[in-house]
Amino acid sequence: MKPSIDLDPTDLRVLELLQQDAALSNQELAARAHVSPATCLRRVRRLVEAGVIERRVALLSPEKLGAGLTAIVEITLDRQGAEHLAAFEQKVLAEGAVQQCYRVSPGPDFVLLLQVPDMPAYQALVLRLFTQDANVRNVKAFFSVLRSKFDPSLDLSPLAAR
Repeated sequence: MKPSIDLDPTDLRVLELLQQDAALSNQELAARAHVSPATCLRRVRRLVEAGVIERRVALLSPEKLGAGLTAIVEITLDRQGAEHLAAFEQKVLAEGAVQQCYRVSPGPDFVLLLQVPDMPAYQALVLRLFTQDANVRNVKAFFSVLRSKFDPSLDLSPLAAR
């Protein structure tokens, strides 16, 4: 799929640098990208306005904060009409423990990534989101015992090869 915006090597350098550290000042980002601060600021603004940069966040360590339990949950709904999928999706999007929500195919209708403090918190979430929803047919949960890799950055090398 072609990007919705033309990205040149400078844009890709800026994006790669921001993925590594979004807290860089414009001055530092410009120096590392080998462009002037004014050029860098224009590029970043353009990338934000085009929606390429959705937002800048700090990645927190669940282990160091005692966030405890990561669950990957597959959800199958009883009825899969567009309105039923949208209703379930809106309910889970409002839940703070849901870090990621994907509609998937084939197989379950949704895959959720949850972060909760402990098993009692997970059970409370199950009651709120799944048990009390008459349209949830099946819930299959997997609990992480070790996070070997977590990297939300995108591989930009295919774009650079174009």
